[in-house]
Amino acid sequence: MSIGDTLAEARRQAGLTITEVSQQTRIRESIVRAIEQDDFSPCGGHFYARGHIRSIAEVVGVDPVPLIREYDKEHPPGSMRASQIFEPATPIRIREPRNFHLGRVLAVALLAVIGFGAYHVVSTRGTHNSATPTATVRPVATAKPKVTTKPVTHKATPKNEAVITLTAISDCWVGFNSPSGQSLYQGTVPAGQTMTWDEKHAVSMVIGNPPGVKLTVNGKTQKMSSVNVVTLNIDPSSKTPVTVG
Repeated sequence: MSIGDTLAEARRQAGLTITEVSQQTRIRESIVRAIEQDDFSPCGGHFYARGHIRSIAEVVGVDPVPLIREYDKEHPPGSMRASQIFEPATPIRIREPRNFHLGRVLAVALLAVIGFGAYHVVSTRGTHNSATPTATVRPVATAKPKVTTKPVTHKATPKNEAVITLTAISDCWVGFNSPSGQSLYQGTVPAGQTMTWDEKHAVSMVIGNPPGVKLTVNGKTQKMSSVNVVTLNIDPSSKTPVTVG
């Protein structure tokens, strides 16, 4: 049996209509009907087709893994490179470890040492020329900490910017779309990997396996109870930056 026949037969065995499957998966009836006829063109791409197959299979009570494996055999990725699968279609900055904090600390320490050495030379000369050397030393003793007590603070989240961090507990499909519907990123985050995006503009984030990820936006954990595909609307300029689509 084909993928569509398997899903259709399982739906009928479960006593569900296409409308009921659509309501439980939040997938349009026309797309559910097309998938049961092995027409995956309305899904909008392999990423969404796999997510729809998984959601429908879980609702009608069949194992989605063999069906997705069969879909991948029937729809090979072709000439698409691995870098195209795991990198966004348009540049999205991914936060990486930054080492410049240590450089700034070293620079401040170096300036402090140079300043102390310069002062030591000046104060030593003043000691030979002045009858009251204590008066020239005390002011520096109180001013010195002002140079060394300016730690480099961690970068706070800029205003009107959303820092999105996703840690995959199990393999998960993730996609980003612009408000106009343009695909910005599609990829699979392997289990155990963490990815971070900085977004200054509104985006829609699609998560294919919500129970398999830990997601935070600006450090706040996002709770997702759904076992199906979830779409989050993220607007950095809004008072409530995250809403479920």
